[in-house]
Amino acid sequence: MSHKLKETNTMAKNSMENILLATQANLEGTVAHPHLTFTEDENGLQYIEVDNQYAKAKIALQGGQVIQWQPKSEKHPVLWLSDHARYVKGRSIRGGVPICWPWFGAHPTDSTLCPHGFARVIPWQFIDADSTYSGATRIALQMMHTPEAQRQLSYPYVLTLMLTIGRRLKIDLATTNKAAHPFMIGEAFHTYLNVSDIEKIRITGLQECLYADKVRQYERHVEHSLLKFNGEFDRVYLNHSADCIVHDSDYNRLVRVSKSGSNTTVVWTPWEEKAHALGDMGNDDEWRKMICVESANAMENSIVINPGRTHNFSVEYSVESL
Repeated sequence: MSHKLKETNTMAKNSMENILLATQANLEGTVAHPHLTFTEDENGLQYIEVDNQYAKAKIALQGGQVIQWQPKSEKHPVLWLSDHARYVKGRSIRGGVPICWPWFGAHPTDSTLCPHGFARVIPWQFIDADSTYSGATRIALQMMHTPEAQRQLSYPYVLTLMLTIGRRLKIDLATTNKAAHPFMIGEAFHTYLNVSDIEKIRITGLQECLYADKVRQYERHVEHSLLKFNGEFDRVYLNHSADCIVHDSDYNRLVRVSKSGSNTTVVWTPWEEKAHALGDMGNDDEWRKMICVESANAMENSIVINPGRTHNFSVEYSVESL
């Protein structure tokens, strides 16, 4: 190995160590908030646990990812989290609300780069927390500019996240273009919802919407009815900004997905063969307990952000009794 390459690797290692130290220092220096507990697991991943009068939640600082949210009025969690989820640095966590950014799916020109972008595997920094007037907990995070993030996207930007945790879960993602030229992003909240059984639920809100069917080589059709599931399903609904509702009679509830700044919705279930091939989808038929309803901007709905401008992308999850 050349001296120059050794020096570059050392600099990258030191940069990452400095970032992790800065995150730890920021957490240790945080003014205590009565709703928050900061924890770290055996692999060095850091979490924020939230417990207020309305709900409990857990956020992984790697990826800025909400991995648990359950209103105290609900018997069952709203988010699905795999029993085989991997809690290791640089790998995505299977479940909750992974953030796909700055592209959705494979990179458009470089297949060696992380699918669904790098935001879900990069450390995020805790910025602040407060309580809303109603008593919900609000947490601000910002994605760190690690060497890996800079390798995959060289443009200057700021990516911030606001989480509001209460009877409802609201997630606000803001991308600010600090470059001197426009750039394009794809993005999604790749949300795993917990359901009683995939074959018993129904989804409304997508009728008469054009979709690209990824299971059938992106064939395009119009959805004329509510969604039911009896096999692998992976559809990208384009020019869609309306609410989606997951009807779950066995859990006696509706889960409503409302959004803004988003013109794409993706619905996905891997079904048995693909779920078992993935390796981190859980035990036996655990995949039957989840459906992904993803608020996104993808394909021709990707977003162009002009210099100095900010694009805001939000989603809110709420639960209603049947």
